[in-house]
Amino acid sequence: MAWNGRRNGGSPRQVIFFLLCVCVWQSGAESLRYSLAEEMERDSFVGNIAQDLGLAPSQLAARKARVVSEGSQQLFRLNPSSGVLTAKESLNREEICPQSETCTLFFTLFLDNPLELIRGEVEVLDVNDNSPVFPEKKMVLEIPETTPPGFRFILESAWDKDVGINGLQNYSLGSNSYFSLALGTGKDGMKYPELVLNQHLDREEQPKINLLLAATDGGLPPRSGTALIDIVVLDANDNMPVFSREVYEVRLAENSPQGQLAVRVAATDPDDGSYGKVQYTFSRILEGSQHVFDLDPNTGEIRVKGKLDFEETKKHEMVVKATDGGGLFTQCKVQVEVVDINDNAPDIQLTSHTASIPEDAPPRTVVALFSVRDGDSGDNGRIECTIEGDLPFTLTPTFGNFYELRTNAALDRETTAEYNISIRATDWGQQRLSSVERLWVQVWDVNDNAPAFSQELYSLWVTENNRPLVRIGSVAARDADAGSNARVQYALVREEGQEQPLLSVNSESGEVYVVRSLDYERVRALEVRVRAVDGGSPALSAQAVVRVVVRDENDNAPVVLHPGGESGAGELVPRWAPAGYLVAKVVAVDADAGQNAWLSYELAKATEPGLFRLGPHSGELRTARAVAERDAARHRLVVLVRDRGQPPRSASATLAIALLNDFSDVQGRLSHEAPPAEPDHTLTLYLIACLACVSALLLATGLAALLMKVRRDRRKRAEPLPTFPTAVADSDAGSLPRSLVYDVCLATGTLSSDFRFLGPFLPCFPA
Repeated sequence: MAWNGRRNGGSPRQVIFFLLCVCVWQSGAESLRYSLAEEMERDSFVGNIAQDLGLAPSQLAARKARVVSEGSQQLFRLNPSSGVLTAKESLNREEICPQSETCTLFFTLFLDNPLELIRGEVEVLDVNDNSPVFPEKKMVLEIPETTPPGFRFILESAWDKDVGINGLQNYSLGSNSYFSLALGTGKDGMKYPELVLNQHLDREEQPKINLLLAATDGGLPPRSGTALIDIVVLDANDNMPVFSREVYEVRLAENSPQGQLAVRVAATDPDDGSYGKVQYTFSRILEGSQHVFDLDPNTGEIRVKGKLDFEETKKHEMVVKATDGGGLFTQCKVQVEVVDINDNAPDIQLTSHTASIPEDAPPRTVVALFSVRDGDSGDNGRIECTIEGDLPFTLTPTFGNFYELRTNAALDRETTAEYNISIRATDWGQQRLSSVERLWVQVWDVNDNAPAFSQELYSLWVTENNRPLVRIGSVAARDADAGSNARVQYALVREEGQEQPLLSVNSESGEVYVVRSLDYERVRALEVRVRAVDGGSPALSAQAVVRVVVRDENDNAPVVLHPGGESGAGELVPRWAPAGYLVAKVVAVDADAGQNAWLSYELAKATEPGLFRLGPHSGELRTARAVAERDAARHRLVVLVRDRGQPPRSASATLAIALLNDFSDVQGRLSHEAPPAEPDHTLTLYLIACLACVSALLLATGLAALLMKVRRDRRKRAEPLPTFPTAVADSDAGSLPRSLVYDVCLATGTLSSDFRFLGPFLPCFPA
């Protein structure tokens, strides 16, 4: 009979022959329980997982359903197209779970999208496929004829690999008149046969007795095994060996070396001679224990000769027989408890692993799933898992011995692009053992970083009169992201209504170019904003300011503001003027800047070079010495104004200087002068004519200067003036301050003139 248990119960149906059943239960939505009889054929049906979970088979396939058995062997197979769980091979319960009442195999069902883990178990049911077996088919007992009735002889027990009702249940003895059979029960609950003597033996009457011992299990049909007992009746040996204890109990660590003494059993016989000499043998010992322990027949020492393994056998039980020379023997039990030591490191089994996650993955994102096992017991098998190093990951226990590796903080690919995660599993033994599983997790890049300029302000320069599309520098922005998210393109930021910019920027390299030729006198500086945009979606951007300073070239010659006109200006100097007397100030400006606008003044030509000197930086014309009577009345000076550019540029101005005796009453004093003792009328006539000519010349010169001034003013109004400093007094090109600007005003019909200091520079001409 086979039973298929569902969540809501299920109904029984006959599938195969007697007592072979398969039971399936699913408890809630977290565990599946099935059962399968041992020795079933390969690919035997275990259960329909899809039906028990209420899922269509297509859903199992879509969610990548898979079954992982605990342990190194994968005993089950899941057909994702049908949802049927089958056994990969025939299961032998005695090999899988020896000496165990129940045999349960655990597996885990993994489902993706979303990740779901369902624990399952399959109980392997025992069938009566093994008969009881005695260690020896023939047992020989030598019993002295003096043995009193009621004496019990412990016989070797049979062994049945099956368990439960299918295991060993009863012993029976063939019919005879001397012996009966009794059953004893050990501390472990196992039954063993005892041969009970019912009446005195008489060697002369019957020296040998043959008995048949049968062991029967409880299966249907029952199985049995037999052993022949040959009893040899010995002549009188009235003392039997006696052990000091009936049961010897000892504890041994599983790492005990070979040759280590486990226990020494001792039996004494008061008889003399060969009847008092005792020999020790194992009368009953399990097959697994025979390879582990060795008994010295003379001393009774039991030593370790094999490897003790707590994980294989936790307890060894043996029966030692002490026999004297007369054939009398007695028996005792030796129980060896194997003490577990921490000799197994934890085992980490990776079940699911995500190799890469995006850097914007939320905290608590599952990265991996794994299980840990330790073959030891107690604290030696207790495991704790940790992550080595300070990493943004944490371990979360799920059910059983499974752990989830999750993120516990936000990830940043720009800080750490990949993680080498070392998971260490450590047990709690006195000498702690551990194992390490290493996982690599890569972090995907997302566009979470805007481009960043190396500078907020880029200061560049270009010399005026440049050629169009000249490269003057570059801007650079870096994006901490990767791939297309880090690809940066540049563009100028233009507002609506803004004129065509004078600069351009290469979209790929960030190189800055000047579109056309610049003039320092019109544009001295430029300032634009450059935007850097990455290739992410959505795109991120940043801005920087590019300031371009136009450097001046010496492309403008100095311009003389005073004296003006093509023919220069006239200045009047009294003859009593001392040395250092201020005659005039030459005022000039240069539209360039810096060194190109630094002006120097020098006298290029003079009627009398030693009479006047010109300040090289101020442009002030002063007398170099006191004016003498012998000095000529008219002087003409040519002033050269030069800048300091490379190559230098220059301009010139002409000054006409007249030396006068008196500004106010020159004519009166000339008319009242006393003639010599004998006046010369002819000379006087000549002097009057010369004076009239000079007056007419002065009047014509004034009129001509006035006309030229008017013409120049009209021409200047028609043409744009070059760019000069707003106030001449504020210029550092050698201009005369406002407080020192002066002019000469002449009145018609007189030789007198007033020399006045004025505020602003305003020409004054006669009305």
